[in-house]
Amino acid sequence: PQVCWLAPEQTAGKQKPYMYTQGQAVLNRSFFPCFDTPSVKCTYSATVQVPEGFTAVMSATSWEKQKDNTFIFKMSQPIPSYLIALAVGDIVSADVGPRSCVWAEPCLIEAAKKEYDGVIEEFLAVGEKLFGPYVWGRYDILFMPPSFPFGGMENPCLTFVTPCLLAGDRSLVDVIIHEISHSWFGNLVTNATWGEFWLNEGFTMYAQRRISTEVYGLAYTCLEAATGRALLRQHMDNTGEDHPLNKLRVVIEPGGQMIPEGFPFFLGVNPDDTYNETPYEKGYCFVSYLAHLVGDQNKFDVFLQAYVNQFKFQSITADDTLGFFLEYFPELKEKGVDSIPGFEFDRWLNTPGWPPYLPDLSPGKQLMRPADELAELWATNSLNMEAIEAVDISAWRTYQLVYFLDKVLEKSPLPEGNVERLSKMYPKISKAQNAELRLRWCQIVLKNNLEAEYSKVKDFLQSQGKQKYTLPLYRAMWGGSEVARTLAMETFSATAPQLHVNVQNYVRKILGLK
Repeated sequence: PQVCWLAPEQTAGKQKPYMYTQGQAVLNRSFFPCFDTPSVKCTYSATVQVPEGFTAVMSATSWEKQKDNTFIFKMSQPIPSYLIALAVGDIVSADVGPRSCVWAEPCLIEAAKKEYDGVIEEFLAVGEKLFGPYVWGRYDILFMPPSFPFGGMENPCLTFVTPCLLAGDRSLVDVIIHEISHSWFGNLVTNATWGEFWLNEGFTMYAQRRISTEVYGLAYTCLEAATGRALLRQHMDNTGEDHPLNKLRVVIEPGGQMIPEGFPFFLGVNPDDTYNETPYEKGYCFVSYLAHLVGDQNKFDVFLQAYVNQFKFQSITADDTLGFFLEYFPELKEKGVDSIPGFEFDRWLNTPGWPPYLPDLSPGKQLMRPADELAELWATNSLNMEAIEAVDISAWRTYQLVYFLDKVLEKSPLPEGNVERLSKMYPKISKAQNAELRLRWCQIVLKNNLEAEYSKVKDFLQSQGKQKYTLPLYRAMWGGSEVARTLAMETFSATAPQLHVNVQNYVRKILGLK
C-alpha cells in the first residue's frame, strides 16, 4: 500500500508514469524491511536505478547521479522509518533560494518557481531564529501529481506537497510553513508512538503560527487559527465530543476503544484510521496553554529552543515533554500547574472533548468581523442588497474568504434563492481556482441543494485527490438528497482509479460499498 504506481493519466503531464512512496504512519514496512515504529531512528543510504528519461529523488541529505541513470542517496542524520521517501518520474528542478529548489513535472515547474521564489528562505530564517539551527542542509519541495492524498508530507530535505498549493497568488503558503515547522517538531523531536501524535502536530501547529505571526502579523495568523478551530468544531460535532479519538493520548491497541464495530478482535488498528483534527488543533491549544502558563512569549520561545536541543534526534513521550517543561520552569512546578482544577495535564491528555483552554484569537477580529457581518446579511429572508453591495470583498485575503464561507456554511441551508444570488454576486468565490475556496463552495452548493452547480463538485473531485478535500465532499453528498447520492456514485466511479488506495477505501466506506 505504501508504494504508489501512477499511470500517465494520473500525472499532470499525462505522458509518463510516476511512482512515489508514503511512509507515514506504518506503511514503509511494505517498501523495505525496517523497524517500522517512530520510536527507532537510523541513518540510511540507497542506490536507485531508473529508466532513461526519469529522475529519482529521496528524503536524503546528499544525492548524486552516476552512469546508467543510477542515483546514490545518503541521509546522514538519524530519522524514523516513516520519513524515508522515494519518488520517480519525469521531473525537473528550479532554484528558489540559497538552500532550496522546487521539483515538479515540466508542465508545472514555471508555476512552482513563481509561487515559491524567495519565500522559502524567509520562512526557514524565521524558523531558525525561533527554534534553533535547521539541521537538514537543504529544504526542497516536490510538487506531486494531483492524486497525492495529503496537503504535504514533511519528508526531511524534500517535502512532498499537493499541486493544489499552486494557487497562483501565494495564498496557501501556510501549508509550506507547516511542513517547514516539522523540521524541528516531528522530524527532529519525534513522537515515540502514534498514540501521542499531538507531540508532532500540536507543536508543529504552534510553530507554524509563531512563524506566520512573525511574517504576516498577528491579525492574519489569528484568522488562520480561527479557521483551524472551526475544523475542530466540525470534527467534534461529527463524532460527538466524548468520542475516544477526541483526546490527545489515543489508545491504538486491540482492546482499546479504537476498534471499529465488526472488526475481528485479533486485528490491530492502523494509526492512519485515527487521523483527525484533534492532535493538530487540540494539540495546538495545549501547547498554547503551556505558553499561557509561562506568561511571556519570549521566555516560551527560548523554552522551545531548549526543548528541541534537549530531545533532538530522539523519540519521546508526552511525559518526557511535560516533565521537561516542569523542570525548566521550577517556579511553575512549585505552583502545581500540572494539576489546576479543570486544566490538569492528565485531563488534557486523557479526557476526550473540547479543549479546556482556547488561546485568544481576538486580534483577528478586525478581519473576522466584516466576514461575520456579511455572512449574517446573506442568511436573512429578505436580502438587504444595499448593505451587501456596500461590502467590498475584492481586497480580502484567502483566509478572510475562507472564514466567510465557513460562516455561510454554518448558516446553510440559506433562505430560498440566496445562494444563487451569492454565486452571481461573487464570481471570485463561485468560480475560484483556489482549492480551499473550491472545497467550501462545493460544500455550500451541496448543503443548499444547488443542483445547477453540482457539476462544480464533480469537476473539483476530478481535478485532485487530496483526502481532506475528498472525504468531506463525499460525506456531504451521501448525507444529501437522492440527486446528491447519485452524483457521489457517478463521481466515484469516474475518479476511483486516480485516487490513492487509502482514499478509495475511505470513500467506499462512506458510500457503503465493499
